[in-house]
Amino acid sequence: MPDVLPADVTGLPADLTARPLTLDDAPAAAELLEAAEAVDDTGEHEDADDLAEWWGRGLVDLPRDGRAVVTGDGTLVAWATSISQRSGREALRVWAEGRVHPAWRGRGIGAALVDWQVRRGTEQHAEFAPPGLPGRLVASAWPSMTPLARLLERRGFAVERLFASMQRPLEDLPAAVAPAGIELVPFTWDRDDEVRRAHNAAFTEHHGSTERDETAWRTWFTGVKAFRPDLSVLALADGVVAGYALGYVYDADTRATGVRTLHLGQIGVLPGARGRGVAGATIAAALAAGAADGCGRAALDVDTENTTGAFALYERVGFRVARTHHSWAYPVPPRGAR
Repeated sequence: MPDVLPADVTGLPADLTARPLTLDDAPAAAELLEAAEAVDDTGEHEDADDLAEWWGRGLVDLPRDGRAVVTGDGTLVAWATSISQRSGREALRVWAEGRVHPAWRGRGIGAALVDWQVRRGTEQHAEFAPPGLPGRLVASAWPSMTPLARLLERRGFAVERLFASMQRPLEDLPAAVAPAGIELVPFTWDRDDEVRRAHNAAFTEHHGSTERDETAWRTWFTGVKAFRPDLSVLALADGVVAGYALGYVYDADTRATGVRTLHLGQIGVLPGARGRGVAGATIAAALAAGAADGCGRAALDVDTENTTGAFALYERVGFRVARTHHSWAYPVPPRGAR
């Protein structure tokens, strides 16, 4: 395949053009996100380094998977990406992300980019999904993004899930008392692959989950610069990982909010160890580590329909909902079934 394909976004206003996204666009894209946050209120903050890390990973083919919309003088007014997990259990999922600068909204730019994301996501499904596995192109919309939600619905997307972003201050913490037969220890790199395998086993029945091989695990989780092994906790049963809570601290978020936040990105317990208080104890230990490191609060995201009772667990350890957003999905039939 060629390294760069011609820009194939159609339906843009005549004074705008689209081209492949590049890592050099990261600073302008981050500035665009900052301007949009005042309107969109997602609670998420990413700087140029965050975007470059996300777009520059080995599992992303940015010239094919990203598009920039620019004015005649090269000013970036919108961008979009279509990033595939490249594997899946019940479906191959493709993340459709992007933003239009608030000053340029209402001109059909978002519609043109969503149409491109549907085409590109369908191509990715055809490229990576085995026969018989359907695809799901997934986009997120926060409550303030009513025009985006309407656009997604017109384009064939439907609400799939409601996610909650939860927070709690790192004070009056629950006691980190290990259940009988469980030892709580910090994450160490010699256990990285063991944690990966535990995560795969813990999320087998989880909505939207996929098996993570070594490359995907490091690409999306423990290989990112925000990962803090010293703020991550493992629960060991007879010396084997039975549960985990992985912590992250994002510099851009700290600068934007003025509060250093411990984000708990992955939390899981092996099925055989559930019902013993392992998850609560592991989270409590991670909260204590974050507080000792100077973090002012903790945050996490949760599927409100999580069948393991995670939402109620997080409430019990002091988390409260700060924001919610809907996950919208566009179905792609298995190859040969279209």
